[in-house]
Amino acid sequence: MISSDVIRGYIDTMILYLLLNEPSYGYEISKRIRELTDEKYIIKETTLYSAFKRMEINGHIESFSGSETYGKPRTYYKITEAGKMYYKEKCKEWEITKEVIEKFILREWK
Repeated sequence: MISSDVIRGYIDTMILYLLLNEPSYGYEISKRIRELTDEKYIIKETTLYSAFKRMEINGHIESFSGSETYGKPRTYYKITEAGKMYYKEKCKEWEITKEVIEKFILREWK
């Protein structure tokens, strides 16, 4: 398991990645994060919904109600153009971050 402190600055990036091709809802996004990380990172529900709220306020995503025919309608999220630009910026930032941190990682411990 990875510490949530380590990954905190990239939660939005992970969510935006999952919204690049199609809208999705909270449980599905949480499940995909768990699957894609081989269960090395399991996002907490409070962390996920705090991220949704923050990204919606910042204009990176928009929410809308689903049209499920049974049960309570789900809230779906879709990425905005501003969100796509932010995602690209975070990807560039990650490359620099990775380059900097690599300078401090002992090779024999990898």
